[in-house]
Amino acid sequence: MNEYGFYGWETADAVPVSDEYMMIKSPRELYDLLAEIWCARTCAPRMRDSWSMDNRTWGQCSITAFLVQDIFGGIVRGIPREDGNFHCYNVVGDSVFDLTSEQFGDEKLIYSEDDPVQSREVHFVKTEKKERYELLKQGLRKAVGRD
Repeated sequence: MNEYGFYGWETADAVPVSDEYMMIKSPRELYDLLAEIWCARTCAPRMRDSWSMDNRTWGQCSITAFLVQDIFGGIVRGIPREDGNFHCYNVVGDSVFDLTSEQFGDEKLIYSEDDPVQSREVHFVKTEKKERYELLKQGLRKAVGRD
Protein backbone atom coordinates (compact mmCIF):
# COMPACT_ATOMS: atom_id res chain seq x y z
CA MET A 1 0.00 0.00 0.00
CA ASN A 2 1.20 3.51 -0.81
CA GLU A 3 1.81 5.92 2.04
CA TYR A 4 -0.19 9.12 2.15
CA GLY A 5 0.22 12.36 4.07
CA PHE A 6 -3.40 13.02 4.97
CA TYR A 7 -4.72 12.44 8.48
CA GLY A 8 -6.18 8.97 9.04
CA TRP A 9 -4.98 7.51 5.75
CA GLU A 10 -3.96 4.25 7.40
CA THR A 11 -7.50 3.48 8.56
CA ALA A 12 -9.48 5.24 5.83
CA ASP A 13 -11.20 2.03 4.75
CA ALA A 14 -14.68 3.32 3.94
CA VAL A 15 -16.50 1.81 1.00
CA PRO A 16 -18.72 3.71 -1.42
CA VAL A 17 -22.41 4.02 -0.61
CA SER A 18 -23.16 5.75 -3.91
CA ASP A 19 -23.76 3.61 -7.00
CA GLU A 20 -22.38 6.47 -9.07
CA TYR A 21 -18.93 6.13 -7.48
CA MET A 22 -18.62 2.37 -6.87
CA MET A 23 -15.38 2.34 -8.87
CA ILE A 24 -13.68 4.40 -6.12
CA LYS A 25 -12.76 1.70 -3.62
CA SER A 26 -11.39 3.81 -0.77
CA PRO A 27 -10.72 7.36 0.41
CA ARG A 28 -7.09 6.81 -0.62
CA GLU A 29 -8.20 6.17 -4.22
CA LEU A 30 -10.39 9.27 -4.03
CA TYR A 31 -7.41 11.29 -2.79
CA ASP A 32 -5.37 10.15 -5.79
CA LEU A 33 -8.12 11.33 -8.14
CA LEU A 34 -8.66 14.64 -6.36
CA ALA A 35 -4.94 15.39 -6.34
CA GLU A 36 -5.29 15.85 -10.10
CA ILE A 37 -8.47 17.97 -9.79
CA TRP A 38 -7.84 20.39 -6.90
CA CYS A 39 -6.87 23.74 -8.37
CA ALA A 40 -6.96 27.48 -7.68
CA ARG A 41 -10.55 27.60 -9.00
CA THR A 42 -11.69 25.06 -6.38
CA CYS A 43 -9.77 26.85 -3.59
CA ALA A 44 -11.65 29.18 -1.23
CA PRO A 45 -11.44 32.70 -2.74
CA ARG A 46 -10.03 34.23 0.46
CA MET A 47 -7.15 31.72 0.31
CA ARG A 48 -6.61 31.59 -3.45
CA ASP A 49 -3.55 33.86 -3.50
CA SER A 50 -1.67 31.27 -1.42
CA TRP A 51 -2.79 28.20 -3.38
CA SER A 52 -0.05 26.31 -5.25
CA MET A 53 0.56 22.95 -6.89
CA ASP A 54 2.83 22.19 -3.92
CA ASN A 55 -0.12 22.65 -1.54
CA ARG A 56 -3.07 21.44 -3.60
CA THR A 57 -5.32 20.83 -0.59
CA TRP A 58 -5.08 24.48 0.50
CA GLY A 59 -8.59 25.97 0.84
CA GLN A 60 -10.34 22.78 -0.29
CA CYS A 61 -11.65 21.32 2.99
CA SER A 62 -15.42 21.82 3.05
CA ILE A 63 -16.09 21.06 -0.61
CA THR A 64 -13.89 17.97 -0.40
CA ALA A 65 -15.48 16.75 2.85
CA PHE A 66 -18.99 17.06 1.41
CA LEU A 67 -17.94 15.24 -1.76
CA VAL A 68 -16.42 12.49 0.41
CA GLN A 69 -19.75 12.31 2.25
CA ASP A 70 -21.58 11.89 -1.07
CA ILE A 71 -19.39 8.93 -1.93
CA PHE A 72 -18.75 7.19 1.41
CA GLY A 73 -21.56 8.50 3.63
CA GLY A 74 -20.85 9.37 7.25
CA ILE A 75 -20.74 12.85 8.72
CA VAL A 76 -18.67 15.96 8.22
CA ARG A 77 -17.22 17.51 11.37
CA GLY A 78 -15.44 20.83 11.74
CA ILE A 79 -12.44 21.77 13.85
CA PRO A 80 -12.99 25.36 15.09
CA ARG A 81 -10.29 27.70 13.81
CA GLU A 82 -9.08 30.99 15.31
CA ASP A 83 -10.68 33.03 12.51
CA GLY A 84 -14.16 31.69 13.33
CA ASN A 85 -14.23 29.23 10.44
CA PHE A 86 -14.15 25.45 10.65
CA HIS A 87 -11.74 22.99 9.08
CA CYS A 88 -13.91 20.15 7.74
CA TYR A 89 -13.08 16.45 7.83
CA ASN A 90 -14.93 13.13 7.59
CA VAL A 91 -16.11 10.46 9.99
CA VAL A 92 -17.39 7.27 8.37
CA GLY A 93 -18.22 4.56 10.88
CA ASP A 94 -15.14 4.19 13.08
CA SER A 95 -12.89 5.80 10.47
CA VAL A 96 -11.81 9.43 10.92
CA PHE A 97 -9.90 10.93 8.02
CA ASP A 98 -9.12 14.31 6.52
CA LEU A 99 -8.16 14.35 2.85
CA THR A 100 -7.11 18.02 3.09
CA SER A 101 -5.09 17.97 6.33
CA GLU A 102 -1.79 18.38 4.48
CA GLN A 103 -2.59 22.04 3.84
CA PHE A 104 -1.57 22.78 7.43
CA GLY A 105 1.98 21.51 7.06
CA ASP A 106 3.48 20.79 10.47
CA GLU A 107 0.52 22.16 12.44
CA LYS A 108 -1.03 19.32 14.46
CA LEU A 109 -4.82 19.43 14.29
CA ILE A 110 -6.84 17.90 17.10
CA TYR A 111 -9.74 15.75 15.85
CA SER A 112 -12.47 15.22 18.43
CA GLU A 113 -15.88 13.61 18.58
CA ASP A 114 -16.93 16.92 20.16
CA ASP A 115 -16.18 18.84 16.95
CA PRO A 116 -19.48 20.17 15.61
CA VAL A 117 -21.21 18.40 12.74
CA GLN A 118 -21.15 20.54 9.61
CA SER A 119 -24.03 20.77 7.16
CA ARG A 120 -23.99 21.59 3.50
CA GLU A 121 -27.11 23.72 4.02
CA VAL A 122 -25.05 26.10 6.13
CA HIS A 123 -21.87 25.92 4.05
CA PHE A 124 -23.61 26.19 0.69
CA VAL A 125 -25.41 29.39 1.67
CA LYS A 126 -22.28 30.88 0.15
CA THR A 127 -22.91 30.62 -3.59
CA GLU A 128 -19.20 30.53 -4.37
CA LYS A 129 -18.73 27.51 -2.11
CA LYS A 130 -21.58 25.60 -3.75
CA GLU A 131 -20.11 26.47 -7.17
CA ARG A 132 -16.65 25.25 -6.11
CA TYR A 133 -18.19 22.01 -4.82
CA GLU A 134 -19.99 21.51 -8.16
CA LEU A 135 -16.73 22.21 -10.03
CA LEU A 136 -14.87 19.63 -7.91
CA LYS A 137 -17.69 17.12 -8.39
CA GLN A 138 -17.70 17.72 -12.14
CA GLY A 139 -13.94 17.16 -12.27
CA LEU A 140 -14.33 13.88 -10.39
CA ARG A 141 -17.18 12.72 -12.63
CA LYS A 142 -14.98 13.39 -15.64
CA ALA A 143 -12.02 11.57 -14.05
CA VAL A 144 -14.10 8.42 -13.49
CA GLY A 145 -15.80 8.56 -16.89
CA ARG A 146 -19.21 9.66 -15.63
CA ASP A 147 -19.35 12.91 -17.59
